[in-house]
Amino acid sequence: MILSTLAMLLLSGTSSGVGVTVVALAALALGLLVAMAVPVTGSRRPVAVERPTPPEPVRATLPAPAREPVRERAAS
Repeated sequence: MILSTLAMLLLSGTSSGVGVTVVALAALALGLLVAMAVPVTGSRRPVAVERPTPPEPVRATLPAPAREPVRERAAS
């Protein structure tokens, strides 16, 4: 708010007391408008949200590999 007031003073180029007072009052009015327009989030209590329990993990079962009988080669 202070920086915006200084910017308005610099851009308006006023050097009289009346001009500075007008710019200061305009900055105060803009600051109040912004303060009233922004919702206050700090004063609200967060509402407890029920979260569903996560589903049980699914175990992947793979079929056992087929076992073939061991074939021995004949000695040559």
